[in-house]
Amino acid sequence: MYRLQNWRHFDYWLFGAVTILCIFGIIMIRSAVAGSIEIIDSPNRQTYFVIAGLIVVLITAALDYHLLGNMARFLYIFALVSLVVIYVYGQARFGSARWLDTGVILIQPAELAKIIMVIVLADFFARHQHDKHDLIWVGKSAALTFGVVVWILLQPNLSTSIVIIVLWVSMLWISGLPAKYILLFAGLGFVFALVLFPFLQSYQQLRLINFIFPDPNARHGNSYNVDQALITIGSGGWFGMGYGHGTQVQLRFLKVRHTDFIFSAMAQEFGFIGTVLVIGMLVFVIYRCFRVAVEAQEMFGSLIAYGIGTLMFFQTAVNIGVNLNVIPVTGLVLPFISYGGSSLLSTVMAIGLVESVALRRKPLDY
Repeated sequence: MYRLQNWRHFDYWLFGAVTILCIFGIIMIRSAVAGSIEIIDSPNRQTYFVIAGLIVVLITAALDYHLLGNMARFLYIFALVSLVVIYVYGQARFGSARWLDTGVILIQPAELAKIIMVIVLADFFARHQHDKHDLIWVGKSAALTFGVVVWILLQPNLSTSIVIIVLWVSMLWISGLPAKYILLFAGLGFVFALVLFPFLQSYQQLRLINFIFPDPNARHGNSYNVDQALITIGSGGWFGMGYGHGTQVQLRFLKVRHTDFIFSAMAQEFGFIGTVLVIGMLVFVIYRCFRVAVEAQEMFGSLIAYGIGTLMFFQTAVNIGVNLNVIPVTGLVLPFISYGGSSLLSTVMAIGLVESVALRRKPLDY
C-alpha cells in the first residue's frame, strides 16, 4: 500500500472524467432499453458494475504496479490457462467459448487478458530495453503475444485478438522498434490477414465481404444493423431529438443499441453537439493516460500507461468507426458507456493501473 500523503499525485481529473462517462453510460443504457422487457434490468445491473468498478479503480491504484511486474509470469500463465479452460468448457457445454457464467455475472476471460497482456508486454520490454532491437527481440515478444491470441481466435473472438495485436505493435514501437522493420511488419500483416480469412467464421467473412462490396439494394440481412445505425445518427441532427425521444431507438429499429451501437443511440438523442462532447471526454481520458506515461518514474510504468492509453484510443476509434460504417463491424464496445460487466470492470481496472503509475510518478508541483 502507498503512503496516504502521496495520494496528492492521484490523477483526480482522470478519475472524474471516467466517473462522468460511466454515469452517462447508465443514463444512455436506460434510454436504449426502454420498453424492452428482456433487457429492462440492464441499467440497474450497470449501476452495480459502475459502483464496483470505481472501487476497483481505487484498490488497483493503491497497489504498487511494480508488484504486478514481479507477477508478470504468473499473470501470463493465469491468462493462458483461463483461456484454454474456457475454450474447452465452452465448446463442451455451449458450442462457443467466450463467457463463463458465475451465476451473478458472465465473465469474459479475454477482457481480462487484454489488461494482463499490457502488464506482461510492459514487463518484457522494460526488462529487455537494453537488448539489441533485432528480429530475435521482436520474435520473443511476438511469441508471448500470439501464445494468448491463438486461444482467443479459437473462441472465436477476432476483435479482441486484433486489440491485443495492436497493443503489441504499439508497445513494440514505443519501445524502439527500428524503422527498417515497418515495411516488413506491414507486409507480414497483409499476408497474415489473407491466410487467416479462410479460417474465419462464416459471419465474420460476411461482415468483411459486405463492407468491401456493399449491396446498395440490401435493406436487411448482414447490413441491417449498420444501415439502421447510419439512419439513427443522421436523424439526430445538430442537437438531437432529446433524451428518450429517439425514434430509431425507442421503436427498436436499432439493434444492440445498449452495447455495440450505443454511440448511434447517443447521436440521435443528443445530436452532433452531444456526441462531440462525449468524444471530447473520451479523448481527455486518453490524454491523461499518455500524460501519466510521460511522467512515469521508469520504463515499466510508462509502458503500462501508454498501453492503456492505446487500448482506450483503439476501442473508442473502432466502435465509433463501426457506427459510422467506415470500418467493418467488430463487436468492440464503447469504453465506459456501453453495457457490459466484464468489459466495464476490465476497463476501469486498466484506469486503476494508470492511477497506480500516477501515484508513483516523479514529484510534480501543482
